[in-house]
Amino acid sequence: MNKELIVLGIESSCDDTSAAVLKGSKVLSNIIASQAIHKEYGGVVPELASRAHQQNIIPVIDTAIKNAKVKKSDIDIIAYTKGPGLLGSLLVGSSFAKSFSFSLNKPLVSVNHMKAHVLAHFIYEKDKNPPEFPFICLTVSGGHTQIVLVKSFTEMQIIGTTLDDAAGEAFDKSAKVLGLEYPGGPLIDKYSKSGNINAFTFGKPKIKDLDFSFSGLKTSIMNKINSSLMSNPKFIEENLNDLCASIQHSIIQILLDKVEKAIIKTKVNRIAIAGGVSANSYLRKQLQLLGQKLNFEVYIPKFEYCTDNAAMIAMAGSIKYKYGNYSYKDYSEQASARLSF
Repeated sequence: MNKELIVLGIESSCDDTSAAVLKGSKVLSNIIASQAIHKEYGGVVPELASRAHQQNIIPVIDTAIKNAKVKKSDIDIIAYTKGPGLLGSLLVGSSFAKSFSFSLNKPLVSVNHMKAHVLAHFIYEKDKNPPEFPFICLTVSGGHTQIVLVKSFTEMQIIGTTLDDAAGEAFDKSAKVLGLEYPGGPLIDKYSKSGNINAFTFGKPKIKDLDFSFSGLKTSIMNKINSSLMSNPKFIEENLNDLCASIQHSIIQILLDKVEKAIIKTKVNRIAIAGGVSANSYLRKQLQLLGQKLNFEVYIPKFEYCTDNAAMIAMAGSIKYKYGNYSYKDYSEQASARLSF
């Protein structure tokens, strides 16, 4: 009988300190400490983020282990985020993971943050099956926008990526122009529910194949708002819901157009979404409608596994330990801000 591995996952790639314990593919605990200080600056300040990680990491990991009702000696593997992300933040998590692994004499597994978003779909959820291989995963966050062809646990290929800005950044920068707090994406989602998606139109990028570009759209949105404010200082206040709905529709439509092209090109009819923007309610709804129209299966993760979290790191670490070719006591591995896929 195969023993279900107990895995401690540690995630610190940006501004959330997270620790999770998995047994097999079941989440026993998933603790996330967010950093409210960045709201004052309208975005993540790297040095403040790394300092907050130093304050949070021990209590977060301690809470995750206690909530999971396991002992430190019960842990079979320690998985941590190697990158990509903010280097100072990554170093806090990786340094603690190495020290913890060494002190407990437990295997250490480094994890690619973006691959972990994809593999979050294999976390156990009642009455829900994970996608079968091959499947396409649209991975969308503040720093990345990718279409990944997932052939197996260990074979993933990026078939489309952003040439400049990510979709999440387009949301956050648009929200900043609208005067909304950081992070702005969830607020645009909230206000858009009462708005008209056709109230405003913005420039649409013309990018070949499956790649993305959001810099032109972002500029078009800012130009429209700034020019309108010159003639009507109350333009945002009077049109906030419609602006949010139109901006959100423009961003999501770009994503869906590329998903449709990816299905045609690869002939793969299973589509998953991952990353922070996959929590967006409009993306979820429109992807499901597109799935019904084109007859493909749609896989959407729970909200708690969309944004940065350690459960996905633990899941990816467990899979890498089982299927990968890896040295599990190599403490010389370095965190990498620009870790390649």
